[in-house]
Amino acid sequence: MAEAVKLISPNFADIFTPNIEIGEFPDGDSHVRIPLIGECKDREVVVFHRLYPRQNTSLVALLLILDSLKEIGAKHVSVVAPYLPYSRQDKKKLNGEVASAYVICNLLARAGCDKLISFDCHFLNKEGPAKFGELNIENISMGKVLVEHAKDAAFLGEGCEVISPDMGANYLVKEHGGKSYKKVRKEYEGDKIHYRDVGEMDGDFDVKGRNVLLLDDMISTGATMIRALEKLTEAGAKKICCAATHGLFLYNCVDKIKKFTDCVYSTDTIVNDNAKVSVKQKLTDFGATQPTLF
Repeated sequence: MAEAVKLISPNFADIFTPNIEIGEFPDGDSHVRIPLIGECKDREVVVFHRLYPRQNTSLVALLLILDSLKEIGAKHVSVVAPYLPYSRQDKKKLNGEVASAYVICNLLARAGCDKLISFDCHFLNKEGPAKFGELNIENISMGKVLVEHAKDAAFLGEGCEVISPDMGANYLVKEHGGKSYKKVRKEYEGDKIHYRDVGEMDGDFDVKGRNVLLLDDMISTGATMIRALEKLTEAGAKKICCAATHGLFLYNCVDKIKKFTDCVYSTDTIVNDNAKVSVKQKLTDFGATQPTLF
């Protein structure tokens, strides 16, 4: 069996060498060129393409790539997108609200994505294969690697309690004790329909005098992490580290987090200054660099 064709986007250049050209016309429309398109006919193809930041533009570029592969007659197309945008919008809270996660997943499936390979997808609560809407997803977890990094680089072998700031991320900490805060968000207020503040957060566990790794699938505005950090500080934790698979770090929230701890890091699913753990080895172990193993 011939090895699958690997198409690598420029926004994956920190991990692999790009062989797709993506740019913009003066009016902002996306332009895509795939020099290897002729090699994709009747072949398995794996596309490595980040969908964040500039998620809307990046999604359009991916749809153009997928349509071109469908047109040329690619046999099976997998997409490696380390972070899936819109993944937090998987439920409808208000009348007429769109569950955007389903829309995006269905668009990718209909455009020709046979499998999406991603990391700690927000609406999935376990590692492994899943189907969401019409899209087949392989969810790879970075939980173990993030915990190992904390034990080696932050706690210097002392060990630590591993806690998630809400039940949604419990699977990340399950084999490390399964401790999670129970978080309740407030209702939408006024015209702030895009965001709900954290209301209550409760956890029945003793951390006094202990090292703690606070682990979540993502840090966005940092509001959830900061509330949990306040709780841990009040409870007398010895040293606290804060980690997530996806580091969006919006609104300069790293500075706010560092008021409680200097230890905050993520993986490189999203390129950022606090990305201390790479997903490259996980992709290699899984077989994404040898796509015929899928």
